[in-house]
Amino acid sequence: MRVLHVLDHSIPLHSGYTFRTLAILREQRRMGWETLQLTTPKQGAGTLREEVIDGLRLHRTPSTEGTGLLAQMRQTAARMAEVVEAERPDLIHAHSPVLNALPALWVRLRRRLPVVYEMRASWEDAAVDHGSTTEGSLRYRLSRGLESFALRRADQITTICEGLRGDIMARGIAAERITVIPNAVDVAGFQFGVPPDQALQQRLGLAGCTVLGFAGSFYGYEGLHLLVEATRRLAADRPDLRLLLVGGGPQEAALKAQVAQAGLQDKVVFTGRVPHAEVQRYYELIDLLAYPRLPIRLTELVTPLKPLEAMAQGRVFVASNVGGHRELIRHGETGYLCPAGDAGALAQGLADALADQARWPQLRAQARRFVEQERTWGNSVARYREVYRRALAGRGIAVPAALGA
Repeated sequence: MRVLHVLDHSIPLHSGYTFRTLAILREQRRMGWETLQLTTPKQGAGTLREEVIDGLRLHRTPSTEGTGLLAQMRQTAARMAEVVEAERPDLIHAHSPVLNALPALWVRLRRRLPVVYEMRASWEDAAVDHGSTTEGSLRYRLSRGLESFALRRADQITTICEGLRGDIMARGIAAERITVIPNAVDVAGFQFGVPPDQALQQRLGLAGCTVLGFAGSFYGYEGLHLLVEATRRLAADRPDLRLLLVGGGPQEAALKAQVAQAGLQDKVVFTGRVPHAEVQRYYELIDLLAYPRLPIRLTELVTPLKPLEAMAQGRVFVASNVGGHRELIRHGETGYLCPAGDAGALAQGLADALADQARWPQLRAQARRFVEQERTWGNSVARYREVYRRALAGRGIAVPAALGA
């Protein structure tokens, strides 16, 4: 069984998108399948056509800086056709965004290969949340139209959560064509109950403190300005309280300005971006994680990966009650939920969680058990077997023995 994965980007770039991709590739190879990988011009400008990183052979799409979206799709389609001709995959698995699915559908016209489209987030919502367009605008409507066009024409569709599945069905797509392949974790890759690195703790000025924290990209929809404000409100009665912000992103400058204006320079620690291999050490310094995502369409529909990683590590957290969080988190059992979009509600949720520390060992154990039983990558990726079988059979192509009859 040979699967060509068409990707927005891949290693050496680090993102939640990359980590999900690596998990899928790893598990499919464990199942005995051969995976082929092609990245689009979004990987970055350059002339490189192929490279091997960490034993993974990656086909690249050469491109130049400043190339428009239409030209990028043409480049992706041309490069995909070359890889298909040379490698002869059994099917094409195009991952979000829709800019990858449309070239795959074009190649299908010429190569008789089924296309599986994995919508990890809708293109129009990602554009809104990164500020390049506004909901309801002409660009938004066109983006949504292209997304729906690709969904209707893909042989099979996968997505990452029930929220997105519902959105796809609302576009008139039959339920039997959609399969949820949920985000998961490699449980063995996360250590449980590891004590903090005392040298790092001392260096960051966190020894003897109660530490709130967040690790990830500083996007507006993460609601980190609410976390800074909640810290300000709590710090008046808790002089030992500190906030550790690990990472960086578009909101970093605004957050630092907010901290300075609030006079919290001695309460909030910015680490900057940290190598992925080092992030675990920073997690271990945090007593209570916070995920205060704002209530917008993307966060209501899409389940994030970070709470699952926190559960695997036995970290206690408070998350806003947006739909993506509610699909993952059982309040009072695997984590805590609080009203979204309100700094006061977040401060109260954090205070309540800190007051409930006697139950934290129980929460940690229940959260770890949840991911071990329900959210392992092995269980999630096994679902592709039936998806691929249906895609091939639907085009009258013999189903490889690796997929079963």
